[in-house]
Amino acid sequence: MTDKADTRWLAAVVITDVVGFSRLIEADETGTLAALKSLRKELWYPRIADHGRRVVKTTGDGQLVKFASVVSAVECAVDVQRTMARRAADLPEDQRIVLSLGINLEDVIADGDDI
Repeated sequence: MTDKADTRWLAAVVITDVVGFSRLIEADETGTLAALKSLRKELWYPRIADHGRRVVKTTGDGQLVKFASVVSAVECAVDVQRTMARRAADLPEDQRIVLSLGINLEDVIADGDDI
């Protein structure tokens, strides 16, 4: 019998990280955190939901998101990057929030709501 914690499946995983997060926080902690929260609520989370996926974990400036297919993961990532670039076009470069995204296809192991 397999323990539920040992359940494995193939999934596309997107890992996000804010480029220069420490620099942004050092320059304007309150503004950076508010902008990041706004981007997650208004852009990132809705785009993830549009692609039928969910955020598994949020850690400070990063996130782990699980997708059923690599195509969906890439489409979502491209959509987010393009939209963020348009939204930030009028901001000074040193105030822009830029995401670094990694997409990986791998076996994941369920551990409650975490993977």
